[in-house]
Amino acid sequence: MKTTNDIRRDFLEFFRERGHTIVPSAPLVPANDPTLLFTNSGMVQFKNVFLGSEKPGYVRAADVQRCLRAGGKHNDLDQVGYTARHHTFFEMLGNWSFGDYFKEDAIKWAWQLLTEVWKLPAERLTVTVYQTDDEAYAIWRDVIGVPEARIIRIGDNKGAPFASDNFWQMADTGPCGPCTEVFYDHGEQHFGGPPGSPDEDGDRFIEIWNLVFMQFDRQPDGTLAPLPAPCVDTGMGLERIAAILQGRHGNYEIDIFQHLIKAAAALTDTADLDNKSLRVIADHIRACAFLVVDGVLPSNEGRGYVLRRIIRRALRHGWMLGRKQPFFHRMLGPLIEAMGDAYPELEANRSLIDRALLAEEERFAETLDSGMRIFDEVAARSQGVVPGVDAFRLYDTYGFPVDLTADIARERGLSIDMDGFEAAMAQQRETARAAGKFGGGTTLPAELVAQLQPSGFLGYDALTAGGLEVVALLRDGRPVDAIAAGDEALVILDRTPFYAESGGQVGDTGELDLEGARFTVTDTLKLAGQFHGHVGRLASGSLKRGDRVLGSVDSARRGAIVLNHSATHLLHAALRSVLGEHVAQKGSLVAPERLRFDFSHFQPVTADELAEIERRVNAGIRANHEAEIHHMGMQDALDFGAMALFGEKYGDEVRVLRMGDASTELCGGTHVARTGDIGLFKILSEGGVSAGVRRIEAVSGQGALDHVALQEQRLAEAARLLGGTASDVADKLRGLLDRQKKAERELDALKARAASGATSELSASAVDVGGIKVLAARVEGLDAKALRDALDRLKQQLGDAVVLLAGASDGKAALVAGVSGAALGRVKAGELLAHVAAQVNGKGGGRPDMAQGGGEDGPALVAALAGVPDWVAGRPG
Repeated sequence: MKTTNDIRRDFLEFFRERGHTIVPSAPLVPANDPTLLFTNSGMVQFKNVFLGSEKPGYVRAADVQRCLRAGGKHNDLDQVGYTARHHTFFEMLGNWSFGDYFKEDAIKWAWQLLTEVWKLPAERLTVTVYQTDDEAYAIWRDVIGVPEARIIRIGDNKGAPFASDNFWQMADTGPCGPCTEVFYDHGEQHFGGPPGSPDEDGDRFIEIWNLVFMQFDRQPDGTLAPLPAPCVDTGMGLERIAAILQGRHGNYEIDIFQHLIKAAAALTDTADLDNKSLRVIADHIRACAFLVVDGVLPSNEGRGYVLRRIIRRALRHGWMLGRKQPFFHRMLGPLIEAMGDAYPELEANRSLIDRALLAEEERFAETLDSGMRIFDEVAARSQGVVPGVDAFRLYDTYGFPVDLTADIARERGLSIDMDGFEAAMAQQRETARAAGKFGGGTTLPAELVAQLQPSGFLGYDALTAGGLEVVALLRDGRPVDAIAAGDEALVILDRTPFYAESGGQVGDTGELDLEGARFTVTDTLKLAGQFHGHVGRLASGSLKRGDRVLGSVDSARRGAIVLNHSATHLLHAALRSVLGEHVAQKGSLVAPERLRFDFSHFQPVTADELAEIERRVNAGIRANHEAEIHHMGMQDALDFGAMALFGEKYGDEVRVLRMGDASTELCGGTHVARTGDIGLFKILSEGGVSAGVRRIEAVSGQGALDHVALQEQRLAEAARLLGGTASDVADKLRGLLDRQKKAERELDALKARAASGATSELSASAVDVGGIKVLAARVEGLDAKALRDALDRLKQQLGDAVVLLAGASDGKAALVAGVSGAALGRVKAGELLAHVAAQVNGKGGGRPDMAQGGGEDGPALVAALAGVPDWVAGRPG
């Protein structure tokens, strides 16, 4: 029996022998693509290639792409574990042609792999083609020899009454083309019909491979123009083909899942290996581990929230199996056993994944029991539907993702008012805008991208350059031929010394000049991954396409940025050295005035650790290492010891920055010539950003010197106020605090004596109401603590008593009420206090024997206190 690992190797080797470059899987977080939450198909990493804005160094490729569908359009999380083929995480086998081979080779190789290498019976394979794709139909029939009865034309519900769409396109416009799909017949013992039939959704005929032939460019008017270089994009689900090659029907029966299911059963003491909860746990550990590997940590926003949802769904299924102690993180070992050979990054990040999962387990355990009690209360009063406001309360207060609540509800025959939930969520967003956004931003029209050549960057070597051609102008997001004085616009040049914002480094500012015109650059953006857009305003004159300008970067600002960027690399290395190899960059900002660095770590950094980190960075600065720049292939860079930064997309050739033995990273940013140029590094703050993510803010160069000068100035001012010098500030302050504490103790003693004397006088003014001593009085000079102490003494002195005291100060009154002895049978302190507070525009409450609150001081308070004896007399005895 072929293992899943065998199948991966077979596929890649088959296409390697046919001239394909083997491309590693892209991360689950799409690099430089804010339009996608996750990599959800094999074509994501080649998106810019199909759009024409990126040229790879090969025309044939093959890969095994890890994918995730859990959120947004593909939000069918509730089906995972309950059907034979739904997953959050899955692997997609793909082969690609970028203007090289086309339909015949793609179809021929697919058939060879399936029937000759993997020995699938040809009679069990049925294929579909797009209804008008006569070329593909003829290849299957005449070249491959598939009988016409097993070649089915599929189209836009035209021609065949039950047909489904078999035409793929990336968007409303752009590259598109017909598909041909291969289906495997599991046999008539399973319900279902062939594709295009009324029973096509059954489990008999299962799609295993989709071959997309991108041969058209759909125009805005809907017409299809032939592409100059047709491409092939194929995708085959690894789990599906593994099930077939291993003689199984469902994906959860294959070797990888059986290994994980048995591990989950052992961890939860579950004997029934068919339990759906075990499937959920087995599926979810794959998604969660790879999300952490690719830089995602649990949070309440964006991708982190999706990860949190998946983790908590797995934990809830463990809870259903009786496992209420942390267990999910222990699934990592079995996962590495099953998939570690194909994905060594799992073992490399074992510590980080384990800590991230365990931290989330411990966090959720604190709220699961209480959240389930709330759900039980809601379910008991629900008439078939859980109100949206209650679903939102479970989400907002107890951390229950709404699909987890839906999961629990469905098991009890309930549904959720999703409209009500969304309304509550929308209301919350009005006051707290979510930070995780996917989409938007400045974009270039597709037709402009196709026309332009990538911007040449001159800024590594020069901050000023002349003869730069204006190749495009955009105003209000639309291409224009010219702009006039006062226009705000975006200028694209053929070459530029301006650095475009990327890798955390902010974009350059400066000026573009030509005779009679000046364009002030306020920011520089990277567009479509390869064009530098100069954002700003034309201060004078006019500017048109084809003009040649002089570009001048603000050198002082760039210089400060450079220091902070190089210091960031030294900081990253120091963090990993002091805190551990689990530290990974989670975001950064490199600006002229400061640097900000977010990193994975699961506890606050101690003062001693911060001091050591700062010491190591400054040691790297004093070592005055040369900042070496190397250009090499990606694998060579990794072998060189370079660290790739999270969220960045790298080409075939990468730029490596090495600063001695202190730091080696892939980076396209601008840097110092030697580390000594940084001068000085100072950490300003350290704190938490979200679960498992910390943030350090720091300054370097002149900014660090300015910070030190400011601290010295503050220290000198403190010394002056304390009557000492900077060297004895601590001793002076310590002495001052000791004297203050002594004075506070003496003051407390005086207040206690004064309160004791006051209570002796007050107790004599108590009146007898039916055998109960009643005292209501207004006192001054007592704070809240002293007021409570006086109340306790009066209760002890009076025995069976009802006491209410009002401590008046600055127009306000602090109220305390106490009831003791036999009086507790008639009067409750909370009711008395509420009665008095209501008369003085206040409120309060408490226990039967003691309550407190507040209100306004004034004539109403005097009247309310005077009425207390009558109120007590009116209480039923």
